[in-house]
Amino acid sequence: MNADIEKRDFFKDPFSETELKKIIKMTGKKPVEILRKRDKVYKELNLDNNKKTDAQLIKLMVKYPGLILRPIVITKNKAFIGKIDAKNLK
Repeated sequence: MNADIEKRDFFKDPFSETELKKIIKMTGKKPVEILRKRDKVYKELNLDNNKKTDAQLIKLMVKYPGLILRPIVITKNKAFIGKIDAKNLK
């Protein structure tokens, strides 16, 4: 597979809310499904028991990028987050 890859460190160059909403939409998942449950902030905010709306979760992910599963791979019209099977990227 030959692809141009652009890397982005979203800790140094954080996502905007709009960008993150678009990426989440491209994954076909809900914001809660791309949360990194092992992150320190996840535990501190008690997100397991603290029901948040999608909009609240997105705001938290923008503020605390560590909450977002990694890596994120974006193709032309899809996004994949977390453990990625390379054959899905074609």
